[in-house]
Amino acid sequence: MIKHIVFFNLAEEAEGRTAEQNAREIKRQLEALNGKFPGLVRLEVGIDFSKTDSSADIALYSEFADRAALDFYLRHPLHLDIAEYVAKLRTARYLVDYEV
Repeated sequence: MIKHIVFFNLAEEAEGRTAEQNAREIKRQLEALNGKFPGLVRLEVGIDFSKTDSSADIALYSEFADRAALDFYLRHPLHLDIAEYVAKLRTARYLVDYEV
């Protein structure tokens, strides 16, 4: 099992929308990927409510059956389109991939 976890910080305003509006749209787009990739076991997106100095704005938590499934997801046009969209809105991105 592979865990793929990503944290994003968003610009206060980007593409004519607030960070909160963009966070909701990112969540909607990412969660729409559930069930669209072989080997994607679980995908959930959370929007931070604590708003502390050390908080990320969004967390993506996903599980894949194996590394090949994660690689397929990362290279798939659906994922790449969302990644390109999010890149316009974010100020930082942190990720970790690990195997359990």
